[in-house]
Amino acid sequence: MAVLAISPMGAAADTPAPLREAFIEAQQQQGFSKADTEAFLAKAQFNQAVLDAISRPWEAKPWDQYYPIFLTEKRLQAGLDFWRDHDASIARAAHEYGVEPQIIVAIIGIETFYGQNMGKYPVLDALYTLGFHYPPRADFFRSELAALQTLVKEEQLDLDQLKGSYAGAMGYGQFIPSSYRNFAVDFSRDGKRDLLGNADDAIGSVANYFHLHGWRAGEPVALKLKHKGKPKLAPWAGETLSLSAADILSPSLALAQARDLDVSRKAMLVQLEQASEDEYWLGLENFYVITRYNRSPLYAMAVYQFSERLKDARLQG
Repeated sequence: MAVLAISPMGAAADTPAPLREAFIEAQQQQGFSKADTEAFLAKAQFNQAVLDAISRPWEAKPWDQYYPIFLTEKRLQAGLDFWRDHDASIARAAHEYGVEPQIIVAIIGIETFYGQNMGKYPVLDALYTLGFHYPPRADFFRSELAALQTLVKEEQLDLDQLKGSYAGAMGYGQFIPSSYRNFAVDFSRDGKRDLLGNADDAIGSVANYFHLHGWRAGEPVALKLKHKGKPKLAPWAGETLSLSAADILSPSLALAQARDLDVSRKAMLVQLEQASEDEYWLGLENFYVITRYNRSPLYAMAVYQFSERLKDARLQG
């Protein structure tokens, strides 16, 4: 992915003037004075490392190099420990929001290794850098920068201490500012939505996110396929689901294990690149919901497969 070369001058004054003024004006519509937003931007620092990181996302790797990063015994054991330590909250979130507990545990494990790696980039710097110096998605990241200013005010967060991913995601579940504002819940019932230091709030918020994006408890996520030759159908590439399972399944592309399935339900063809022979899976509505958290089908498959390992290991344990 091409990245705009920028000399790291390091101050918000390097922001392209028209974009900066438009941002300030938009924030005035949200109730911030010009001085408020100028002070907010003045704290931002350009960070070349953010542009470097977004140019080489893990999701660009083939599946056979991607999944070993996440599906490890160490992460599995940490997940089982986290599940045990927060069993009551996880069970309550699963019940209240209709999301299987292993999915909640898997998300937090994939995202931050259960809070052990919440990110090293100042959130303000990351969103400022991408919002003003990364043309491919600048509009999106400027909107997240705007949401950050509002979030800090609403939740009384210490802007100077906020650190997260290169994309500005923060906390146990790595919520970007708009997701924090829209989906975070005070699951611990202490009067504050704290996704940075309160694991129970993170647990409830992840479950709420999945619930509000249409998760269907008890329904399948993805089913492995067996194939003869390379499928003629193009694999899913991020578009809204428009195909049904019937559109995808055929004599040459069938379920690896026979089971009852409503073939009228929406589905996608998921391709996993392997060193020898690629795998193909039928992704269903719940798989699509996981991609609302992260658009990559590799990410969604890693979450799903890790969740299954967690469930099996807990049952055996």
